[in-house]
Amino acid sequence: MNLANQNGQGTRPRVVGQMSNLIQEFPGRKLEEWEEWYKERQPGAIKNATDKIYKMVENFKEAVQEIDRRMVKEWVEDLVILKTFMGLRFQEAILRKVAEQKSETYRLATPEEESKGIDGYIGYTPVSIKPVTYEYKKSLVEEISIQIIYYEKKKDGIVVYYDF
Repeated sequence: MNLANQNGQGTRPRVVGQMSNLIQEFPGRKLEEWEEWYKERQPGAIKNATDKIYKMVENFKEAVQEIDRRMVKEWVEDLVILKTFMGLRFQEAILRKVAEQKSETYRLATPEEESKGIDGYIGYTPVSIKPVTYEYKKSLVEEISIQIIYYEKKKDGIVVYYDF
């Protein structure tokens, strides 16, 4: 359901209202009061959200029917072979470039360090390497308390941003 909602955007403020504001405005204390109060102020919101999400569920059902073993194999190969290779090469190139700019050494993270969200080290500083789009993904639950190096792929290479 969460995936269908994310894609269908069924619970966005324009569909169900700005929940953080609505709950602040709500004068009651009981769940039943909240339900009645909300539905009076947002008539049709539950139905509209349900329609959007259900439409996406139906789209998913259709799309899943099209997936065959060959497609799964191609996806796995792309992830395991191509994206892993390219991702690690990008990480190393970015670490090398930043270390050079800071006159420091660098190294890639160990598997144990990777499990803590560390991609590598610049000198003794642990860093995580993320695309610039990561900055705008507010829905991510991941909390990173180490230095982040952002990168952006351009036609002629990679642009790197950091502040440490």
